[in-house]
This record gives sequence, C-alpha cells and structure tokens, in this order.
Amino acid sequence: MTTSTGTPDAASATVPTHGCARCGTPVALDVGLCEQCNPLGLRDAASSQVHGTVFLAIGLAVLAMAVAAHLAVAGIGPFPAEVSGVRSENGVLSVSITVSNEGSNRGTTTCRISDPALRGAGQPAFVLSPRIGPRETITFEHRLTSFRGDPRPLHVECSAP
Repeated sequence: MTTSTGTPDAASATVPTHGCARCGTPVALDVGLCEQCNPLGLRDAASSQVHGTVFLAIGLAVLAMAVAAHLAVAGIGPFPAEVSGVRSENGVLSVSITVSNEGSNRGTTTCRISDPALRGAGQPAFVLSPRIGPRETITFEHRLTSFRGDPRPLHVECSAP
C-alpha cells in the first residue's frame, strides 16, 4: 500500500491508495480503476459480489463433480464372491476367486482375502478383479505373495465402489 504525503491541511491529508487494476496508477482504496481506464466513471463490482460469484462457481463445480462421480459408479455391484480353489506353488498360495456383478453396469471390484484361522490377526491381501460385465460371473486366479504354506481355506469379500 502506498500513501501520498503533503501538508497537514484537510485537502492534502494522507490518503491510503492502491494500484489501478489495469495500469497500476495510484487510486483511492474504494476505487478499482483510474480515470484513464474508466473514463465514464462506471461503478466497480463490490467485493461481496466478486466473492459471492467465486463462491457460487466453486459450489457448482463441486456439485458437478459429485454428479459425475455418482454417474460413473451407478449400477456397479454388489459383488458376491467365493474362493473356488487354493493351491500352493513353492510355498506361495494361489487363489481362484469367483465373482459376480449383480449390477446393471460393467465394473471392477477390490477383493479382500483373509485367513479365517487367524481370526483377524493376520494381514489380509487385496486383489483388484478384472472388469466384470453386468449380471456376469467370472473366475480369476491371483498369486498371494503374503500367504505362504500349504493350501487352506481362505475367506474373500469383494466390495462395490
């Protein structure tokens, strides 16, 4: 902020200024544009109008993104799943998972595989399924590097987005 200096009389008292929004010429704080940039003396938009417009634009953008996100995942899932087979390859377990998409749109799901014998104490494995069409059932296999040992019963849960 700059100030003009002068004699102590009322006409030339210190007046706070800022630069013109277009050219930078010092103008009073309540003015946005200088005489050269606004020769007709048109009123500037109030700061509350500017801030209100920005707030409204942000609100509309968030609403549009929420609608787009909803449309992107609508009709996908639920995904009932079951472990259809477990085998051991050199001590590492491979699991076959059968998953159904009961929704009306094509999608993928994340499946959580756990060992029920550990009663929640072990680390689960998370597997992303291939794309599954509406009302379609697929079986896919995944190697579980975090599960070692002999084949044993495993539990799977696949969630919708």
